[in-house]
Amino acid sequence: MKKIDFPLVADVVFYAACTFIVSLALLRYARVPLGASLALAVLFALAAGGLVFLLLHGKHRRRALKRSELAQKNALMLHLALERAERVRAALVKAFCADGKNAHCDGDVLSADGVDVVPLFTMQPVSADDVARLIREYGKTPFKIVCNALTAESEALLSSFGIEAMRGEEVYDLFRRTDTEPSPLICGEIPRRTMKIRLQRAFSKKNARPFFLGGAALLTMSLFTIFPVYYIISGSILLATSVGVRLFGHA
Repeated sequence: MKKIDFPLVADVVFYAACTFIVSLALLRYARVPLGASLALAVLFALAAGGLVFLLLHGKHRRRALKRSELAQKNALMLHLALERAERVRAALVKAFCADGKNAHCDGDVLSADGVDVVPLFTMQPVSADDVARLIREYGKTPFKIVCNALTAESEALLSSFGIEAMRGEEVYDLFRRTDTEPSPLICGEIPRRTMKIRLQRAFSKKNARPFFLGGAALLTMSLFTIFPVYYIISGSILLATSVGVRLFGHA
């Protein structure tokens, strides 16, 4: 089943609703009969919603792909940070070999095309102290760091000594390109925020005050506008929602 793009739906509904309200207000101001005003406002709203959908569909789709790839990359980095060192080296050897490199492990030492590769996957960006320790350990022997991320100080230190680093994006691209991503991933099935959880957060008791203030503001604005009925209706809905959220909302 294809997932619904809720941000896109929200944009379409928002612009369609705005078009409907503005169109209806202008048509009624021009003394167009109510039935005709409603029909034309609906047509204008549908047209605006369709136009917004055509304009934003591709953008939302690209953004969703980026979010999906970022989630997959983060899951892989978490797996590599939690996995045992020998398994991380084995996974990297498999990926490097699939990518056409001459890679192998000799004990705890991983080499690819004659250069020692040091996996350093951590929960935080690799610090300059870790880089300095490796420089002292290897001396003038060339090596390459494979990690999730580096601090600015680490980047500067590596650049000063001419040491290469393979960061999280490149590691994810390597595993994806060679189709060698470890499976199953550690914590790869962490539950995502479901629609139920999002609704509970949106209608939690702490949000009763924003609903109330929004409703009160709309009702106040109805005193100073030519067409108060729209403000009265929407303000009343928000006030009723604030009361319902306060009484029955998720704590």
